Amino acid sequence: MLSRRHIRVKVMQSLYSYLSTKVNEMSVAERAMLKHFDEVVELKLVIISLWIQLVKHADNFYEEGKKKHLPTALDLNPNTRFVDNDIITSVRSNLDLMDKVARVSGTWIKNDHDIVHKLFKELYQSDLYQKYIANENKDVEVDKKFIINALNDYILKNELVHHIFEERSIYWVDDLPFIAAIIFGDIKEDKSMDTKGAFKDSSDKEFALKLFRNTINNNEDYEQIIIKFARNWEIDRIAKMDQLFLKMAFAEILSMPELPVKVSMNEYIEIAKYYSTAKSKLFVNGLLDNFVKTYTREGKIKKTGRGLV
Repeated sequence: MLSRRHIRVKVMQSLYSYLSTKVNEMSVAERAMLKHFDEVVELKLVIISLWIQLVKHADNFYEEGKKKHLPTALDLNPNTRFVDNDIITSVRSNLDLMDKVARVSGTWIKNDHDIVHKLFKELYQSDLYQKYIANENKDVEVDKKFIINALNDYILKNELVHHIFEERSIYWVDDLPFIAAIIFGDIKEDKSMDTKGAFKDSSDKEFALKLFRNTINNNEDYEQIIIKFARNWEIDRIAKMDQLFLKMAFAEILSMPELPVKVSMNEYIEIAKYYSTAKSKLFVNGLLDNFVKTYTREGKIKKTGRGLV
């Protein structure tokens, strides 16, 4: 399910926690990291669950309208496209997925925020919703576009939703853009939203564990590389996150012969833009470039395929 970039971010989070607390039990830290990967799958299910709860709330809203003392024609014959569209029907017909979704639905049902009612009210009153139900084009592409826009522009940007996510996991708000992109991709490509796990295959899991272990096992050596190439910079003046990005990049470049050097460099330069200081991208880029040129010239970077250096 997860891209290699998201895997790197999750490993980075676990490494930061491990190196900050000075815990010496690597096996315990590894299990905690893998649990964080499992929680990413849970986040996807929680988001799907929120949409299902909104649909159920809408269904009840329409039924209550029919019971009014003086119902309008719209109350008696509501436009139910929001609850009856093909995307929702497909999700609700997947019994395995719905069973998983039901297990996490308490996130939205058992809280004091009345979040489902508030979200539906905001969405119902929006131009997006009103234009959608009024649209005479019944093509499924219209349904897809509406659901993606509703999630992206209203539901997943809601501060209360973020608050609930943060109550469940300190990492979920950071994970949200990655998981939202996966859900949007599933919708666009007519893929099942069900998922067996965080990793696409065993090689991704092995990559995560190897990156985690090698960064820790070579932490002191990698720190010396930073000191060597960070001219005129004391190690204590270099942001902790920048040090971590560099150490992870060293672990990939020096101990993973199957990965192209450029890929590893570019990934950590990009990640540094979002998870460290404003100048981190330039600093990480400059140091990695100098490191790679020097170590390549000295024959210290070993890659197994052509064009990987």
